[in-house]
Amino acid sequence: MIEWLYQFGLEFLKTCRDFLPIAIVLIGFQFFIIRKPLANPRRIVIGFVFVLLGIVFFMEGLNMALFPLGKLMISQLTTPEFLGINSAEVATSWRNYVWVYVFAASIGFAAALAEPSLLAIAIKAEQISGGTVRAWGLRLAVAIGLGSGLALGVFRIITGTDLYFFIISGFIIAVLQTPFVHKSIIGVAFDSGTVTTTMVTVPLVTALGEGLAQAIPGRNPLMDGFGLLAFASLFPIIAVLSYALIAQWLNNLSLSSSP
Repeated sequence: MIEWLYQFGLEFLKTCRDFLPIAIVLIGFQFFIIRKPLANPRRIVIGFVFVLLGIVFFMEGLNMALFPLGKLMISQLTTPEFLGINSAEVATSWRNYVWVYVFAASIGFAAALAEPSLLAIAIKAEQISGGTVRAWGLRLAVAIGLGSGLALGVFRIITGTDLYFFIISGFIIAVLQTPFVHKSIIGVAFDSGTVTTTMVTVPLVTALGEGLAQAIPGRNPLMDGFGLLAFASLFPIIAVLSYALIAQWLNNLSLSSSP
């Protein structure tokens, strides 16, 4: 317990050091640019302390639970005993890792649906589109995009394919889709890629990539373990643009068929 408190104190000091530039900028602008005193300084200080404590607790939770759990799941899913094959087959065939693809897709799908910021964007998108794009449909599109993106990213790690091939191809698809989507949805689509990389999704995805790169023979965790977050940001954009195109097509079809 004493050792944990000591480590917690060190982590708190490190977090304070990391937040010091933010505090300097905010206070500096307030006193030297705006030239007005802080409103409710006591409340602001208490709020900063709560934020710092929350970040420290969150980081401790990541190190104690999410990172080890992600690595544990991947190590269990990639053992020859679980796959029912020998080590030589594991090293040579990407088809043996079906459950790894399912796990990555499931994690991405569930994390997207549970994201509160995505819910806020989905509600706003439904409002500005006049109901053409439904909030629930947008959330499902992002979830499918994130799940499929992570599954494809896992495939890249297992096969050792270069990252740029998938990223460039994905952006080409997104760019080709953009001119055919209503302008009010374009910004929502590209923003939907960023809301999927949150404080919960990022550590899970990072642990997934690192653990998989360590478990697959011939993979380097530094070179192959990273890049999944790029898939998590890109493929929800493609999915939302595709959903918008389908929604527009169905809407135009219903209008043309109505008397």
